[in-house]
Amino acid sequence: MAIQSLAISGLLTLDLHSLNNEGSEGNHLMTRQVQIVDREGKIHAVNAISGDMFKHIQAEHLYQLAREGNLPLCEGCCVFNANRIGADDTFASSFEKGVEDNVILSGAISRCIIDDAEGVLITREIGGKARAIGRKSVAEFGWVIGRPEATRTEAYFHVKYVSEGRGAGSGEGANLGQNIFHRPASSGQYAVILNLDLYRLGRNDITLAYVLDKAEREKRLRAFLKSVLFTFLKPNGAQRNTQNPHVVDFEGVITCSTSTYPAPQTSALNPNYRREIEEITAVLNRLGNNAVKLYHFNSLSQFASVMEEIITGTELCGE
Repeated sequence: MAIQSLAISGLLTLDLHSLNNEGSEGNHLMTRQVQIVDREGKIHAVNAISGDMFKHIQAEHLYQLAREGNLPLCEGCCVFNANRIGADDTFASSFEKGVEDNVILSGAISRCIIDDAEGVLITREIGGKARAIGRKSVAEFGWVIGRPEATRTEAYFHVKYVSEGRGAGSGEGANLGQNIFHRPASSGQYAVILNLDLYRLGRNDITLAYVLDKAEREKRLRAFLKSVLFTFLKPNGAQRNTQNPHVVDFEGVITCSTSTYPAPQTSALNPNYRREIEEITAVLNRLGNNAVKLYHFNSLSQFASVMEEIITGTELCGE
């Protein structure tokens, strides 16, 4: 199957996790709360995990896969520097004076799979000129939002004891001596949406021409899709040393588009999201000669099996 884009709409059940912290007040660690509107127009305050968090998890898995598979990484991404190719002095100094932006962007895509797939904003002087060259991410994660009726957060009391009896804290604001703190833990069913514009792998955003051959793009495609799978199998993040999330279940729908038709998705905040995606897919297939393929999954293991089928049986559209 030649694929252009892929979308995941799902309901992820996580118990006793702490992936959505947003800071602290005194010795209270705060969890992230957002306001949402349901399909009846009612407003709810729920806890949620930002798309930034999940995209960071996915990018870290891609970094590990790239190192293991000897896929190209720039100097910044070799050490997982958040500035990516912006921290690559060798790359920046390799261009002649007055070079055009599209040439620099092609160089960045060729040099690094993470800059290619995850996007970057190059803001430094290159070729004697200050630059602001954007590379949009191939992956688009939405907020991972708790269903109001099935998500809760509680705070738990913890103490760090000193080794010699129950002494006092240092009183200096440092993590010295005996300290008490309150840490949240959230459990619930979370709506996940994710879109992957896979056709953009290896394509220059300015010239719209591919700068990598098809073999290299497909090598990157398989690593990229594996990193998406690993994101849900091992959601790295905050407080995992003592609050490793219990991934209880993952159900939903994967849609794959083989043309310019969008891979449809609907949030699991809508209880009828599966039926909505099925009906949209039927409409698109009548309009576009079976342009969209749909996969259901009812557990984490079924999600893994469907992703395996896509990873091993998919090629990219175009040359």
